[in-house]
Amino acid sequence: MRFAWRPARHRLEHRLFGAAGTLFRLMGLERASAISGGIWRAVAPLTRRHGRALNHLALALPDTTAAEREAIVRTMWENLGRTFAEAFFLREIAAGDRVTFENQAAFDAWRAWPGGKVACAAHLANWELAIAPATRSGLAPWSIYKRLRNPLVDQDVHALRAHLYTGGLVPKDAGVPRQFLRVIRGGGTVGLLTDLRDGAGDLVPFFGRPAHTTTFPALLALSAGSPILVSCMRRVAGVRFVQSYELVHMPASGDRRADLLAVTAEVQAVFERFIRQWPDQWMWAHRRWG
Repeated sequence: MRFAWRPARHRLEHRLFGAAGTLFRLMGLERASAISGGIWRAVAPLTRRHGRALNHLALALPDTTAAEREAIVRTMWENLGRTFAEAFFLREIAAGDRVTFENQAAFDAWRAWPGGKVACAAHLANWELAIAPATRSGLAPWSIYKRLRNPLVDQDVHALRAHLYTGGLVPKDAGVPRQFLRVIRGGGTVGLLTDLRDGAGDLVPFFGRPAHTTTFPALLALSAGSPILVSCMRRVAGVRFVQSYELVHMPASGDRRADLLAVTAEVQAVFERFIRQWPDQWMWAHRRWG
């Protein structure tokens, strides 16, 4: 790429991002996470996204009170602030013992499955770590990401995450579906974040309302004949996490379209069950329902 046209704003944002990383590393992981979380908790409620998050929460969990929703969303912002700072320490966190596991047997069964493998995760706690156990177990997962508008910051963010995806971390474009189908059919592993809105996706239930959702993970799993590993993370204290697993097995109705929708809905149902238990761990500010 040629960057002669980079606007001054991009260069400024890039310098600020680099400065934040330098400052966080000087602080150390625990302190950087706590300070960044505190800043986000104080500042983010002043933005329009705070109101959007409260509205989504009221629609999804109507039995909550206004005070409960305010507390949930403020903790959500704190988690996002912590996750931002922790991005500069991903290698350290992934290599350490800060993540414990529930339903480990589901992961082990998925890991032992012959042939291609598909894993799905949601934007819960520090979702960047969701793929780390697969990488540490010797798999070489692939994934996709959406480019940031600032190409300089995008390059830096990619570098912070790429070590978790030893197969490859590739930008979203029209050729990715075919590429990932080849990966799966060749016995490889694909991990995807699949809880946010996909305008080109199909409508499946999410908190009792139809939501546009990608069926691509189900397509990959059906092509491989393998179950999907659904991963949900929660933050328990500071930079400590618990990762939970469930397996979604492929139906065999003979109706491919119906099977794709059924699997996609079941994956979203796993996410929903988890979010209902720990609603402050999920990103309510995104336009999940359009």
